[in-house]
Amino acid sequence: MHLIKSSKVKLLFCSLISLSLFASDDTKDAFDTKIISEKRLKNIELSKEQIKEDSSKLRKDWINPITYQYTKNLGEDEKTERSLISINQPIFQSGGIYKAIKYADSTYDYAALELDQQQKDLVKQALQYLYNIEKTNLNIQKAKYTLENAKIDVNRKKEQVLNGFLDTSYLDDALLTLNSSKHNLVDLKYQKQDLINSFNNISSQDYTKFELPIFKIFSQKEFLENNIELKKAQADIEKKGNYSYMTMAKYLPSVNAYYTYSKYHDTDNSIKYTKENDQTFGLTLNIPFDSRTFNDIQSTKIDYLKSKLNLENSEDDEKTFFKTKLEKISMLDERLQITREDLDVYDSILKIINEEKQAQIKTQSDVDTLQNSQKIKSLDLKIFEVEKQLELLELYAKLH
Repeated sequence: MHLIKSSKVKLLFCSLISLSLFASDDTKDAFDTKIISEKRLKNIELSKEQIKEDSSKLRKDWINPITYQYTKNLGEDEKTERSLISINQPIFQSGGIYKAIKYADSTYDYAALELDQQQKDLVKQALQYLYNIEKTNLNIQKAKYTLENAKIDVNRKKEQVLNGFLDTSYLDDALLTLNSSKHNLVDLKYQKQDLINSFNNISSQDYTKFELPIFKIFSQKEFLENNIELKKAQADIEKKGNYSYMTMAKYLPSVNAYYTYSKYHDTDNSIKYTKENDQTFGLTLNIPFDSRTFNDIQSTKIDYLKSKLNLENSEDDEKTFFKTKLEKISMLDERLQITREDLDVYDSILKIINEEKQAQIKTQSDVDTLQNSQKIKSLDLKIFEVEKQLELLELYAKLH
């Protein structure tokens, strides 16, 4: 859903075709900058910068800081000033350092996928509003034809009541139908404006500048291989696997390198303090003994195993989701076929009614009523097509 055409900022079919399901990042960003408002895009960009900084910080978490300490002794006998520089840095943690860096990378991957999903959800919402605006426009046209038929029916019933062919209850029913048709038209106009306002909350452009895309059905294999929910679940497994190993390494032997340098200032050539200006360095072996070791390690292992089960559950969920959407699309196809058959019937009846009108058996109002009903059925075809695209949009929104 990611290409733009001409000065009218139109969505191109080629950006959505199933043979090339996924547009390049540059193309995608070009479209997103058009349909998403500048403030929302700015928030997304700031979030991208934030996850980069958070990941960089995580990658450096294993590095201890160099400490500088300044001490001034204010005693009466001896007044001294001393500087101390020290560092105690892990250089071996039974694989924990490597896994800490990998954990930072996997955390970034997961956060980036989440952010991409948020951006895709915004685009999906905007497109849903566009489709529903189009659907409402079609329903408004239907309501207008229904209103015309209701007016014709009122005039017909009025004439029949005045001529004594019907009692007034039939006219009352026709008037109620006319009144209901008017209210329905008013409601639809409000619904359209409500959808436009909702679209404007997301988009940086007027809705009339966008042309609806045409989505095509693709295979379940493509859907699962490129599903953003499954990619997130896989990234979560990687992240929790690295964290589980980090937790275990925390309780394994580790080696630190340390260095300390101290220097006295203003010792007035005191031999005592001059000799104390020194440096020390070496290695330390650390073996932690903690009563919570087993519990901590097992807890992170369980979390890791749960993430693997979550992937399997997500795969089942996504397969069901895809199957349900295809079944809904199949149902809409059946409705489309029924409506096409109805239109064929209308064509044949209209031909007969027109012939009877020329023979003065039927009136113009009979022809108008049937023509309006035929137009309503034609609009139903377009509405079902829009509903199909809304279902396909749900599928495309899950691709990454």
